[in-house]
Amino acid sequence: MKLIFEKGAPGQHLSLMPPCDVPEVQLSHPRTQPLDLPHVSETELTRHYTALSKRVHGVNDGFYPLGSCTMKYNPKINEDMAALFTQVHPLQPEETVQGCLEVLHESEKLLGEITGMDAMTFQPAAGAHGEFTGLLLIKAYHVHRGDAARTKIIVPDSAHGTNPASAVMAGFTVVNIPSSPDGCVDVEALRAAVGPDTAGLMLTNPNTVGIFDKNILEITKIVHDAGGLCYYDGANLNAVMGVVRPGDMGFDVIHLNLHKTFSTPHGGGGPGSGAVGCKDFLRPFLPGPVVTRDEAGYHLAAPERSIGRVKNFYGNFTVVVKALTYLLTLGREGIPDAAKNAVLNANYMMKRLSEKYDMAYAGPCMHEFVMTLQSLKDETGCSAMDVAKGLLDHGIHPPTMYFPLIVHEALMIEPTETESQETMDEVCDVFLSLWELAHTDPQALHAAPTRTPVRRLDEVGAARNPVLRYKAE
Repeated sequence: MKLIFEKGAPGQHLSLMPPCDVPEVQLSHPRTQPLDLPHVSETELTRHYTALSKRVHGVNDGFYPLGSCTMKYNPKINEDMAALFTQVHPLQPEETVQGCLEVLHESEKLLGEITGMDAMTFQPAAGAHGEFTGLLLIKAYHVHRGDAARTKIIVPDSAHGTNPASAVMAGFTVVNIPSSPDGCVDVEALRAAVGPDTAGLMLTNPNTVGIFDKNILEITKIVHDAGGLCYYDGANLNAVMGVVRPGDMGFDVIHLNLHKTFSTPHGGGGPGSGAVGCKDFLRPFLPGPVVTRDEAGYHLAAPERSIGRVKNFYGNFTVVVKALTYLLTLGREGIPDAAKNAVLNANYMMKRLSEKYDMAYAGPCMHEFVMTLQSLKDETGCSAMDVAKGLLDHGIHPPTMYFPLIVHEALMIEPTETESQETMDEVCDVFLSLWELAHTDPQALHAAPTRTPVRRLDEVGAARNPVLRYKAE
């Protein structure tokens, strides 16, 4: 398929922009050469982007089981509600944006109930940004107490890769601890790792392999007894929202992926929202301003010992609008129902696929599960990558591949709560047929995909020698 720059010819054009209705201003430093824009007709432009749209695969097109990403259905009412706020400017006086401040205040209250936290900021732009912000809160807390020697963050080996990266960016040293054979934190290794230099622990529960850690209260107590704080990575909150609260597990600070758990479209570069919640003793350190309320209405105030802004203005506000719409639509009964159905669906698929595939850890799982295709590769030569490519020929987006790193030939599947039994049965049938194909005609899987617009790519070559911009002839 040609790029838009490779279409058209000089002299072709179309008119999309309305006539200019403001005075023209000559720039003091104008361009020395014209923009290299394509010359296409309206018909060519329309056909080009229509053709591109037919190559896109999303949750509206088919099954999208990316583990640890929660690619769930996004109700369109959320978009309608967000559109109501598109004409608001972040520099407006607070008395003119009382509705916006109420959205932030109500979202903080509802999400605080779900997570067991007392305060929240919506400034962080995404999950990893929320991790970084939460770690800055932990750092500010220890420094304020004169305990600057606490320089180490403990991270399990099954953690999301952003966890250690965020800790390093916040100025901490990362201490990696292993998982036990059941996929949970090795409690004795944790006990040996903590000490007077421990600033905190980063953990998600259920964890990255889809298991709720049975020792979670002991884990957070070990860290607290050592003087550290406990940080909850909210990537997997979809499995437990409204059922159990991270704050009750012993966590002091949490980030939420509003663009995953609370339905705003995930992926595609954003926008996201990595809202950060915390217990009351960390409230003074939150990024400012935060929303307060009194008899006169809603106001913006700076926390007493704020770490400062982590993003311009108040974060990606319309993402918060979508999350609040989702919360109010589902309500107190619907939120836990969504979590329970996510867990039910994952266990259903795990049970069916265990007829042929090896599970990395014994069930039951939570919202996601991890298969190891190591034995399939040993027997047939077909890897997790081959199976993933084979799924493409059936119109199914592959699950997360080769993650977590502690599982060899891993495929991580998260069906979410919005998939029907009929859809899951169809997908399981495809998975099982690919297992059979690997044993009867492995070369067919090595060649997959064969029905997609683009065949198998040289991913290693693309990673090592990326072409990031179009070079005009």
